[in-house]
Parts: sequence; C-alpha cells; structure tokens
Amino acid sequence: MFVSRPAVHPVEAPPLTDAAENPPRVRMKDIQGMPGTPGGLALRLCQFIFAAAALSVMASTSDFTSVTAFCYLVAAVILQSLWSLSLAFLDIYALLVKRCLRNSRAVCLFTIGDAITYTLTFAAACASAGITVLIGNDLNICSDNPCTSFETATAMAFMSWFALSPSFLLNFWSLASR
Repeated sequence: MFVSRPAVHPVEAPPLTDAAENPPRVRMKDIQGMPGTPGGLALRLCQFIFAAAALSVMASTSDFTSVTAFCYLVAAVILQSLWSLSLAFLDIYALLVKRCLRNSRAVCLFTIGDAITYTLTFAAACASAGITVLIGNDLNICSDNPCTSFETATAMAFMSWFALSPSFLLNFWSLASR
C-alpha cells in the first residue's frame, strides 16, 4: 500500500520595512456614521428627534385620523422612532464598552431594519405631502384643517428620512463589501 507522507516546505518571512516608508492603513470600517461610532449615534439621535417631532405634531391635531395617509405617517414614524432609539441605545452601549458592532450578522440586521424603515418613512412622507398639497393648494380648505401642522409633520418625516439615508447607505455599503 502506498501512503503519501506530509511534507513541510519552509516559507521565507517577508523583509522588515521601516514604519516611515509604509504608514498604517486606515480601514474602511472606521467611517463615522456606521454603527458603534459617535457619528452613527448622532445620526440615530437625529432620526429619533425628527420622527418624534413628526409624531407629536401630527398627534396634536384632532382630525389626522380622517385621512389614511396621515395615519400611515403616524405608524411609520412610530416604527422609525422605536428603531432609531433602540439602535441609539445600542450605539451608546458599544461606545461605552468599546465594542465593535460591525460583524456580519449585526450589519445584516441593521441594513434590513434600516431598509424597512427607510422605505416606510419615505412612502409615508410622500403620501402625506401629496394629501397636504391636495388640501392646501387644490381644494383650498385650509380654513377647515390645520394645514400648517400637517406640513410641519410631513417636513419632519422627510428630515427623519434624510437623517436615515446615510445610516442605510453606509450599512448597505459595508454589507455589500464583505
């Protein structure tokens, strides 16, 4: 019976170089705005503040429940504020204990959650903007409705969506580059 025997071939070590010639590289993972960074925490807090503002302004009106688009906006910003606040707490924890939140499962979860809230918030803001334009410009019934509150809530929803855009894009980029 012929049995193969393992063979070990020595490998030469790479030559030592001076640190001045080759400075340490900056890794792509250290971009501000990604989970576990101060920039990521700032984006999450902005998302939460704008979503909470949209929710409070829309809920302060008495007749938002009569329009489906406004009810959809309230539901979307509730989801957005809960998502952003929970990830802000996670970012605070990661910053305090100096923990990295960029493993593949966490980034996949962040990307999927951001994509869902990104899409829902944008669709709700667009629908509310359409109804607001209809009420204010086309039907001219702002005297019967709190158009300023509707416009403010819609603007806050768009601002929350704008604050969510970098988070989603950076997470998606990080997920796609793995």
